[in-house]
Amino acid sequence: MAILRPAGDFDRTYRQDMALLRRPWHYALLALALLAAYTLPLWGSAYVVSTANRITYTIVAVQGLNVLTGYTGQISLGQAAFMLLGGYFSSLLVIHAGFSFFIALPVAALATGLAGLLFGLPSLRVKGFYLAMATLAAQFIIPWLTRHTFTDYLGGSSGRISVPVPQVGDFLFNEVSRYFYISLTVLLITTVLLFNLSRTRLGRAFVSVRDNDLAAELLGVNLFTYKLRAFFIAAMLAGAAGALKAHSQRGVGTEFGYGLQESILFLGMLAIGGLGTNLGPFLGVVTVLLLEDAAGLAGSQLAALFPSEAARLLTSFRPIFFGLILMLFLIFEPRGLAHRWQLLKAGWRLRPFAR
Repeated sequence: MAILRPAGDFDRTYRQDMALLRRPWHYALLALALLAAYTLPLWGSAYVVSTANRITYTIVAVQGLNVLTGYTGQISLGQAAFMLLGGYFSSLLVIHAGFSFFIALPVAALATGLAGLLFGLPSLRVKGFYLAMATLAAQFIIPWLTRHTFTDYLGGSSGRISVPVPQVGDFLFNEVSRYFYISLTVLLITTVLLFNLSRTRLGRAFVSVRDNDLAAELLGVNLFTYKLRAFFIAAMLAGAAGALKAHSQRGVGTEFGYGLQESILFLGMLAIGGLGTNLGPFLGVVTVLLLEDAAGLAGSQLAALFPSEAARLLTSFRPIFFGLILMLFLIFEPRGLAHRWQLLKAGWRLRPFAR
């Protein structure tokens, strides 16, 4: 939506028009937010730090899905599989090639992006539901390959391998309070890059493909090229998120949560946060993960009250709760939390005339 401002508040230069931080207090608020984030391990509890670490690399994966689905309009049900692929790439490079984690991470992201191009090839011929079915193939093919091929390297039927922790010299990132700094730094880098991507020719071409691919093609946008670029970026960010997750959990494999349920969960996070917005992945991931933890706590409380149904409550309450929340958001807030935030900001700017 257009930025609503009071009369007389306008930009005089292109630099002002493109600026994200427009007021001095914006810079102060950003500095305080970064200070709070980087000092979180010093004052946060173990639960807060571990949850924040999980949130950071999940946001990176959902940011990639936002480029593909939110900006370009291409539905994907294989984001979790690309995370698995990125985790394996990074782990194998560290274990067998002797790479440092900080070199293996970008290499694994690029390799996963190249693999994503293969599953983006059907996007020229099919779209919508049929494209979702084509990308669903990645969600079945990649986990199957990791269990049945190169068993000496990928873990075979066990479906997992142990992953060493990152280190710099003699300093080991063997605790969540230390590893969180890596995840947070990667998230900041991807956020800056994607925010600028949305304002470039590439980002505007993605949006044109989403809004009307026929009109975009008539205006000179090569649909096949730009769709493949979107698949590459989405898979690349999923690979980076998978590498972060693998080294954080000190293991990678299908048993660590890279199934179809996770891919659907990523789409739900994006829908709740707001498709095609820079803030959407942040709001969606934080909301869903915190609600999941709340649902798990509520399920435990109900299981204590009804011991005979404890097993069913512990296993079924969380997915039922998530489905209910997603349904309510689609009914009452279909454009996501990011759109509601834009409305709140517009109302604040236009006070006392805002409704």
